[in-house]
Amino acid sequence: MSKTTRRNFVLSVGALGATTSVLGWPVLGQAKTAGGRVVVIGGGFGGASCARYLRRLSSDIDVTLVERDSKFMTCPFSNAVLGGLYDMDFITHGYEALREKYGVKIVHDSAVDVDAGAKKVRLANGSSLQYDRLVVSPGIDLRWDAIEGYDEAASAAMPHAWKAGEQTTILRRQLEAMPDGGVVVIAPPGNPFRCPPGPYERASLIAHYLKKHKPRSKILIFDAKPKFSKQPLFEQGWQALYPGMIEWISESEGGAIDGVDIKAMTVNPTFGDPQKGDVINVIPPQKAGMIAGVAGLTDDNGWCPVDQRTFESKAQKDIHVIGDAAIATPMPKSGFAASSQGKVCAAAIVASLSGQEMPDPSYVNTCYSLVGPDYGISVAAVYRLGDDGIAAVAGAGGVSPKDADAEFRAAESRYAVGWYQSITSDIWG
Repeated sequence: MSKTTRRNFVLSVGALGATTSVLGWPVLGQAKTAGGRVVVIGGGFGGASCARYLRRLSSDIDVTLVERDSKFMTCPFSNAVLGGLYDMDFITHGYEALREKYGVKIVHDSAVDVDAGAKKVRLANGSSLQYDRLVVSPGIDLRWDAIEGYDEAASAAMPHAWKAGEQTTILRRQLEAMPDGGVVVIAPPGNPFRCPPGPYERASLIAHYLKKHKPRSKILIFDAKPKFSKQPLFEQGWQALYPGMIEWISESEGGAIDGVDIKAMTVNPTFGDPQKGDVINVIPPQKAGMIAGVAGLTDDNGWCPVDQRTFESKAQKDIHVIGDAAIATPMPKSGFAASSQGKVCAAAIVASLSGQEMPDPSYVNTCYSLVGPDYGISVAAVYRLGDDGIAAVAGAGGVSPKDADAEFRAAESRYAVGWYQSITSDIWG
């Protein structure tokens, strides 16, 4: 795509209000329903989007959002916190607008069980919520048993920081305390996992911090994969901004790790000698959030098969699964994808409850990555439902050109910030 065409496309899908036209809202309109109770579990990108758009599409539906925390901290831009570009307040959002502007009932508690037959969600406080439709958007849980020696307790010493919040703060403090000349080890998992470009953006922005404050330091990426998302663009950026600071070790070169030693502060590759690190960021393999498994929504791999038109579970009737937990390949497990799925799911529920035919769904994803404060790269895609499920639309979207000039990279870094502000405002603002 040309620079102008691609820029306009990315800006249009980055402004979430614009996505309403491709998701069929004008066709569905402000639907009148016979009412109904919808419970949404999870207040992240998918769940909060779904709750908000359920109420936007039909004020007759009673919507309750169940979310343990009073504030949501986003994984997008948490790497920028690690790199010293922003503080935690920038990535922290509340639920006041959902409650006050849209009439979503907010329950700050944990869902601990689902009775699909009785259509009830049991909460940690012992109470239950009745539903006509249930939306499960639990994000991811970490597979603590996947790497020998690495469990939840170990994450205090070797933070994963793959759920933004306390873990982000721990990793940031470790970087600040590390001596100049130290070694940072980042160990990404194999596919699938949340935010495929995330570990490499993290390496980039940690490198930005180290270049300014601890320039003799080094970053080693021990990767369980033979390649990674936007690899040519990242590697070009690393060479331009941080020559010699970041080394990527692929699976075939011994990058996959099968164990850690907390006391020795080492990671153990599947072959080769243990690698010591001053700061070690282990990102373990993942699965759908716990409530999805409790509710009987997951397959043998730990993810949730869904009807990709409506995101209704293939395992349980009248339960929908969206976001990272859902199997929506080829859509990535990203915040933008989760929000897009939340809107499609909302349309499907409103159409069903109102006796209307659901519009043909369209899905979008935009993923920005910051290689440096003034160096952005991105990928954008549009998806439609085909005979075999969700499929990318040929020729729609695109990837940042590899040999773009500094002005283009700086513009993309600004678009990244604008995208983040737009999507978070659309969901929580």
